[in-house]
Amino acid sequence: MKILVCTDGSEQSLKAVQKAADIVADIKEAQVTILHVEEAISHPYEIPRYEHSPEGHKKLQEQHQKVLADAARLFEQKNIEADTFLKQGHPAHTIVEMASEENYDLIVMGNRGLGGFKKLVLGSVSNAVVQEAEVSVLVVK
Repeated sequence: MKILVCTDGSEQSLKAVQKAADIVADIKEAQVTILHVEEAISHPYEIPRYEHSPEGHKKLQEQHQKVLADAARLFEQKNIEADTFLKQGHPAHTIVEMASEENYDLIVMGNRGLGGFKKLVLGSVSNAVVQEAEVSVLVVK
């Protein structure tokens, strides 16, 4: 079973990572990949979340690596091997694309992440993934 675990470093996504680690602990033949998507600026007038300088870029990359390391640590605590990937793009599209291209059986993610506006039921990324993915999606609350 191939499982794609998505994280943005938020409390909700870490709950999803923990749930995935709990599930995988009982599955002997699971292949786990942890994915963190760096959201690309989609509008030319959008204010970037980081400086466009070498120092700002380096700091941002360190933050992304920390998000992945924190998630991987939850699997390591259960002696589960997990690959980590950092991709850039629109989070929902990138998650769905990777799940499809790499033939994952399950996507695990939190119901809300670091987005600015909270949805009543699901966050915009998790909602889009549920709607667009061709594989099962476990949304953890």
